[in-house]
Amino acid sequence: METTTGYRILMLRKNSSQAVLSLLLGGLLAAAASLAQADEFEQFDKLDEQAQMGADDSPVEEDIVHPSWFKFSFLDLRDDLQEAKEAGKKGIALYFGQKNCAYCKALMEINFKTPDIVRFTRKNFDIIPIDIWGGKLVTDLNGVTLSERKLAVRENMNFTPSFLVFDADGNEVLRLRGYYPPYTFRAALRYVAEGSYKEESLRAYMDRADPPGKFDLEDMNEQTFFLPPPYALGRSKIPAERPLIVFFEQKACHACDILHTGPIGDKDTVALLKQFDTVQLDARSDAPVVTPTGERTTANEWARQLNIFYTPALIFFDERGREILRLDSVTRLYRLKGVMKYVLTKAYEKYPTYLEYRYDRSDAF
Repeated sequence: METTTGYRILMLRKNSSQAVLSLLLGGLLAAAASLAQADEFEQFDKLDEQAQMGADDSPVEEDIVHPSWFKFSFLDLRDDLQEAKEAGKKGIALYFGQKNCAYCKALMEINFKTPDIVRFTRKNFDIIPIDIWGGKLVTDLNGVTLSERKLAVRENMNFTPSFLVFDADGNEVLRLRGYYPPYTFRAALRYVAEGSYKEESLRAYMDRADPPGKFDLEDMNEQTFFLPPPYALGRSKIPAERPLIVFFEQKACHACDILHTGPIGDKDTVALLKQFDTVQLDARSDAPVVTPTGERTTANEWARQLNIFYTPALIFFDERGREILRLDSVTRLYRLKGVMKYVLTKAYEKYPTYLEYRYDRSDAF
């Protein structure tokens, strides 16, 4: 799948050179006064690198090394926040990670080796690392003391890397679950640093930011196992026979292409997917939808209500229409399979969070 993904990206570039060139030139004109925005276009050169990361998301052999500028903390978050305020920063960000995590490795080697992201992060936030398997004691902003591991469970940090961001007043203002490519990660940090969280949702901000990562080349990716419209997904009154996955995607979505040519191109993954009801929705369309709880709405409005700011986003529901969990960040083969097995075996009845489930297994990540 690694070769197929790389080939497809190359063909997209070859067959759409004029479209991509227009996109780059238009962006460069708009960015003439901004070096940070100019850096944005360097990320197009990293698409292959990001796809390479996604070819195999199984645990890596080497331990993940944090940047030297991550804060050395005694894990009393009240002190950490006060020190950040005194340094003129916008707040603190708890980084939930683990050893041997391929997604954490991508964060360190791609995002945190992108110069403008490093400068911006260091200027505005203190990053405090939390080991989701760790036993060190953490005192939260309310004075409650618990282990790193228990904190990760309490905050539903099911996937690594994840971030929990607090502003200078100690208000939780952002959660990022999983790995996001540089253009999305950068925009999310700006959303907090600029104070936009006080006025609008992250989805609304992302719509205005319109970061790169889109190619006006294709329609939605089709799959034979996707149910056709009408999208009558109600199951709260009469339970369905199978759990449900809703794929929120959009047209001209590079990350969606990678999902379909990578993980969903795997025959074992397809076999698991066929045990679900699966529906693909364009997160920007006005297609009518009846949600699992019976609400009549549109795909776009429902995505807004769910605050879907990144595509593809996969939302998992049980037979009665209750949301179990979501994969709304970069998702590859190993992680997708683990989550599907968690849902299909109804392990959530024993383990309320996917993280608790992972603590007892070696095949979930």
